[in-house]
Amino acid sequence: MDGPRPPSRGTSHGSAMTVPAVAFFWGDDDLAAGKAVARFADAISAEAGGPVERVAIRGDRNQAAALVGQLHERVATQSLFGGGTLAVVTNVGALTVRREDRTALLAVLPLIAPGNAVVFVESTATGAKEPGQKRVVDAVKAAGGEVRAFRSPKAGELAGWIENEARERGLNLAAGTARELALRIGGFVVDNDAERRNQTRMAALELDKLALYRGADPVSVDDVRALVAEAVPGSVWALTDAVGQRDAAKASSLYERLASATPEPVLLAVLHRRIRELIEIGDLLSTGTREETLPRTLGLHPFRVQQLATQARRWSGPDLQAALEDLLELDATVKGAPGSPSSESQRRLGFTLWIATRVAAH
Repeated sequence: MDGPRPPSRGTSHGSAMTVPAVAFFWGDDDLAAGKAVARFADAISAEAGGPVERVAIRGDRNQAAALVGQLHERVATQSLFGGGTLAVVTNVGALTVRREDRTALLAVLPLIAPGNAVVFVESTATGAKEPGQKRVVDAVKAAGGEVRAFRSPKAGELAGWIENEARERGLNLAAGTARELALRIGGFVVDNDAERRNQTRMAALELDKLALYRGADPVSVDDVRALVAEAVPGSVWALTDAVGQRDAAKASSLYERLASATPEPVLLAVLHRRIRELIEIGDLLSTGTREETLPRTLGLHPFRVQQLATQARRWSGPDLQAALEDLLELDATVKGAPGSPSSESQRRLGFTLWIATRVAAH
């Protein structure tokens, strides 16, 4: 493999080490990535003959040179006694903005001393196909390091993950319980932009709670329904997508979930923004603008433009204008304009009627 490699690693007894000196972990499953870092540290400690000292370095573009210098200082010198140092580097993109900082960072990798190691941890958005720091990834591979993705499981995969996690804890789950827990924490939401970064962590915490409640007895579906609050990831954005798709039934269901936990001004803001986006894209398409030119015109990601264009075609211009006007009236109601309904139940009814009359396709 081309590129520089770190010097041959060895233990205090002179034997070669099989654990790589550098790794790059990325994805939207923060819990899995954290566990992988812990396993990496344990493996280094076992081969180095003593526990490693973990040092956290978070990238900051305004302090990049100093942070890279700190990294070099911690990992380029071999420890004389016991284990070495594991540097856990997050937000690495901030250390690669300037060319000289990126060059200095990558130059550290061949200098990692025996017993020391570096692991880069990059949290990516759900659905990311690859990590954002390609040059760092390539350098890690060239140095013989490990690059691994940790993607948050969803739907049946999350239910299976919950079953395995419960088994490791000695927790007995009755039939259907894992699926119900996955459902309650949003594992079955199919929206592409639903955020799942903390989903497995949330599931693990809920298992802890259920274990305390049931002890050695089996945990049932009813236990989950009684103790686990429903939390749908990215459900505000799922609501706007349902509105854009004119799926009134789904929009109503999502609104009911959100109504008690999300401030009304927040809901109005995202709904207003979506309707305005659909009006803008609808106007451009109706005047002959080609869809493939919209990302540059609007400054939006092509995938997002594709979604919005598909939604805009489900609406007519007059329907969007009517939806916007009624949203403005609903906004005045929420803000307590004179003569507007003031009770929470009346305001909720206003949202429900807006979905029924303006979102539903007629």
